Amino acid sequence: MKIIKDPVHGYVEVDDHLLPLLDAPVMQRLRAVRQLGFSYLVYPGANHTRFEHSLGTMHLAGLMARQLDLPAEETLLVKTAALLHDIGHGPYSHAIEPFMEEYTGRSHHHIREVLVSTGTWDLINDAGIDPEAVCALIEGEHPLGGIIHGDLDVDRMDYLLRDAHYTGVPYGTVDAHRLIRSVMLTDRGMVLRESGINAAESLLIARTLMRPAVYFHHVGRIAEGIFGLALYYHISTGVDQTDMAALVRMDDGACIQTLRNSAAQRAQLLVARLLQRDLFKRALYVGKDQINTAALPAVRPQHEERAIAAAIADQAGVREEEVLVDIPEFPHEMSMAVQVRHRHLTVQLEELSPMLKTLNETRQGQWRLGVYAPAAVSEQVGLAAAAILHIRKPTAQGKLIL
Repeated sequence: MKIIKDPVHGYVEVDDHLLPLLDAPVMQRLRAVRQLGFSYLVYPGANHTRFEHSLGTMHLAGLMARQLDLPAEETLLVKTAALLHDIGHGPYSHAIEPFMEEYTGRSHHHIREVLVSTGTWDLINDAGIDPEAVCALIEGEHPLGGIIHGDLDVDRMDYLLRDAHYTGVPYGTVDAHRLIRSVMLTDRGMVLRESGINAAESLLIARTLMRPAVYFHHVGRIAEGIFGLALYYHISTGVDQTDMAALVRMDDGACIQTLRNSAAQRAQLLVARLLQRDLFKRALYVGKDQINTAALPAVRPQHEERAIAAAIADQAGVREEEVLVDIPEFPHEMSMAVQVRHRHLTVQLEELSPMLKTLNETRQGQWRLGVYAPAAVSEQVGLAAAAILHIRKPTAQGKLIL
């Protein structure tokens, strides 16, 4: 057994069976993939990686397995899946995800091809663990999938705690140990005892408050958008599926270096902006109450946003690469199943906690559509964007929010 000191959880134990996986290239690569992508441009301390998050998730998965009284073989399976659950991430984590899905046909949850092509599949087999079950668990298609991919998953517990620690944002406080002790396994899957409602609420509050402060901070979104725009121009030079598959296997540094040497000069210039932190500014930044949501496309791939950006650039009289359009998905409503043991019923958390409705309304109010441009042209781009997107004037309440 190996013991590793972790700044969030203290000492993390790695079973002997998992040491070959810990040392495997697919895991060691995660040391060079930032957990929060470009959030370090907002919070200088946010340089933590997918590697340490994976260790933390494995640690919490072990605690969850013990709480659920799982047999040794299932405990090892759960810990293996937790350790490997992020090996499918591309450079800068979620920043490259839309391109990965479009050009390789997989998301970071689908790790089968990564396991097979890197020899990690055989390492899992050699440890006496079923690789098929590992893949199913990570994709949420296993009876124990809720441990890593569900309402009460240890993945979310770790990243909220870890992201709050490294950014210094005090909103990610989650009583992970209380939550884990309150979880039970039933024929309906993982549910929560009534005694754990407050701990569950703390997780939901943390998710809600961390969204605008960290995960959807406008500077981070701008940086991700510039990176995506650089990728867009790089791909337009004739990058094929094989090249893209190789690109998403890179770490952060190798990917940025590839874009710095891209055949597309616009990609080079955009990456130079990122490295110098010469970012675009907000030209238009509006909430749901100022837009016609029905007019927005239901699915918004990068090509759709680029088409809108091109129309705005044309009307504003600026170059297309000087306009960045960011239309995030509307937040999904949070819900959570809770086991009320004294009534022998399973009910939704919102039936016992009025807080969930308020938090879901808050998440909807946090949503922002952004149009960004260099400072010198941001005013004219904002006017053009408002006209093309038919932006309504803000209400008095909207002005206070903005």
